[in-house]
Amino acid sequence: MQKIISEYLSYLENERNYSQHTIVSYANDLAQYYSFLKEEFPELIERHNDTDTGVIRAFLGLLLDSGLSKKSVVRKLSTLRSFYKFLVRKKFVRNNPALNIITPKVEKTLPQFIDKDSMVKILSLPDITTFAGARDSAILELFYGSGIRRAELLGLTLSDIDERNHTIKVTGKGNKQRIIPFTENARQSIKRYVQFRKEIGAETGMKENILFVSDTGIRLTPSKINTLVGKYLSGYTEIQKKSPHVLRHSFATHLLDNGADILAVKELLGHESLSTTQIYTHVTVERLKKIYQQAHPKASS
Repeated sequence: MQKIISEYLSYLENERNYSQHTIVSYANDLAQYYSFLKEEFPELIERHNDTDTGVIRAFLGLLLDSGLSKKSVVRKLSTLRSFYKFLVRKKFVRNNPALNIITPKVEKTLPQFIDKDSMVKILSLPDITTFAGARDSAILELFYGSGIRRAELLGLTLSDIDERNHTIKVTGKGNKQRIIPFTENARQSIKRYVQFRKEIGAETGMKENILFVSDTGIRLTPSKINTLVGKYLSGYTEIQKKSPHVLRHSFATHLLDNGADILAVKELLGHESLSTTQIYTHVTVERLKKIYQQAHPKASS
């Protein structure tokens, strides 16, 4: 089974052009599923056709009983559906045992975002007289000024930046590319950082074309980006999840607050479906309701 899993992951990378972050998530899900089979149904590890919906349900039930969130369980079910779909295609199995399992309902939570005043303060925090500070400033400005995802930012190269037109070429999910604008503040921050980057390159002999690197010329990791963003957000926001995605949420919410067309926001965010973008309209409406309740003299009557 492990050989088939490796073949499937290779398919995701080479044919579906999934990001490394997504592939790692799928690999972890399947490793957990493999461990479950090895423990509970060892005879099914090589007898793939004997796996039925009952086995999949038992796996999902174990995950829920362990305290895993419904959202995470739904993601793992999605992984299994995709995996077995691949096995059907390759004629390793006749049917997809995960296909007809009802997806657990997950309560939709509204995206958390940072208010505009706090955002201004956060963007002013990095010490732009140093390499690390100039880099961090460019990262924060790009996240908030363009709404890109973490994986998209990490994949940016020097040639993806069009300084003259204030645009960047972003490679998103499924290897789909889009051109999106960024703010003047982001342009200045990137320009400043690139100057520092040239000095680092001269010192280290760096040949890396990736835009964001460490002070030793090594490309940044997802965990480094999370730590970096969390550090700057921790002092100015009370929201629990201090991640790059919060800056993306803030970008979208502030655009809609200022009257941006939702279809334009959808394109900027690189969403496949409009329904994904519409969650931000709920954030805006809920915030307006709160303001109304606090400010209108008859709101509580």
